Amino acid sequence: MYDFSQRKPEIHPETFIADGVRIVGRVVLKEGASIWYNSVLRADIADIIIGRNTNIQDHCTVHVDFDENTVLGDNVTVGHGVILHACTIEDNCIIGMGSIILNGAVIPKNSVVAAGSLVPPRKKYSEGSLILGSPAKVVRKLSGEEVGRHAEHAADYVAFWRAYGTKGIGAYRK
Repeated sequence: MYDFSQRKPEIHPETFIADGVRIVGRVVLKEGASIWYNSVLRADIADIIIGRNTNIQDHCTVHVDFDENTVLGDNVTVGHGVILHACTIEDNCIIGMGSIILNGAVIPKNSVVAAGSLVPPRKKYSEGSLILGSPAKVVRKLSGEEVGRHAEHAADYVAFWRAYGTKGIGAYRK
C-alpha cells in the first residue's frame, strides 16, 4: 500500500488483500471487501470506494480520472481481469471476467455485465439488466431468482476469503 500526495488508503480491519495487490492513494475498503492476487487499485487523483462484501478478483485494474471517482457498492463481484475506470457499479452487481467499464458509466443495482463486454463512457442502463457486448447493450431483464444469487455469490466470497486467509483453502467447503 502506498500513500500518494497525502492520499492514504482507508482499510477496514475485516478485509482481505492478497499477495501482489497494489493499493495507491485514497482507496477505501469497507468491511468484508476482498482484493485478490495482482490487482491494482490506483486512486492517485480521485477516490476509489469499495463497498461492503465486494470482491475484486485476480488481475483487475481499478483507476480514476481527474475529479471522477470509481465507486463500487455493496455485494459486488468483479471477475478476473476486469478494468474499471472512473465509473460507478451500484449494489448487488456481477461484472464478468475481462470486461471494461469506462469513465462516467453507471452499472445500476442488481445488474450483470457479461464477460468480455465493453461499456462506453457515460453509458447508463436500467436496474436489473443483463448487459452484453462491445459496445455493451441491455439484452434482457434479469429474473428475481437470478438477482437473488448475486448477494449469495458475494457472501460466498466473504466466507471464502475468511477461510482462505485464516485456515487455508481446505477450510472452505459449501
